Amino acid sequence: MRVNRRDRVWLFDLDDTLHNASHQAFAALNASMTAYIETHLGLSTEAAVALRHRYWLRYGATLTGLQRHHGIKPAHFLHETHRLPGLDAHLHGHPHDLAALRQLPGRKFLMTNAPLAYAERVLAAIGLSSVFEGLICIEDMACFGQSRPKPDARMFRMVLARLKVSPTRCVLVEDTLIHQKTAHGLGMKTVWMQRWLRRAGRDRLARRPAYVSRRVASLAELVRSPHF
Repeated sequence: MRVNRRDRVWLFDLDDTLHNASHQAFAALNASMTAYIETHLGLSTEAAVALRHRYWLRYGATLTGLQRHHGIKPAHFLHETHRLPGLDAHLHGHPHDLAALRQLPGRKFLMTNAPLAYAERVLAAIGLSSVFEGLICIEDMACFGQSRPKPDARMFRMVLARLKVSPTRCVLVEDTLIHQKTAHGLGMKTVWMQRWLRRAGRDRLARRPAYVSRRVASLAELVRSPHF
């Protein structure tokens, strides 16, 4: 049964979905996290990079692995690694993105594995602070004291319960396929944002996995073609 558009709940990712994080933010974040791991775990740069990447692949967030296996405090890690001086100058919004989100019927939330302070900073810089009913950030993605970021299915269920909505009413708009796979498995619709994905993956991006409901290259496409 098709859900009325005004009854939809949209969950938007942030990095590489609402802004071009691959241009500057990801490189700065990776360097900052690597430096943190070097300092606090006493590893070489090469070992720190390998550990950061391994935990990101396994858990969806480097922080989760550091918390589980090394006792790193989430608040300290997030504060130290997301300072990123000078980042704001590289963040740019587009008026058509703001217009598209305002025209899109339904409730809209940001859902990101980034910390709240970073999310607020980025949204302010790209001019999208006013369009979301709420922000669901990594500080909100914990269960029994353990970080459970996307793509953890338990976290998705927890968020749906908190919002008091069924998965069939929800749409996840993401650039990361593994997050969409989990969301689809729970009964949610999924939108694969390909706007800022690299040219090197263009052939691969032409194939839409079965768990992706739609592919889009802009937020405006959600407004122009809303039914899926």
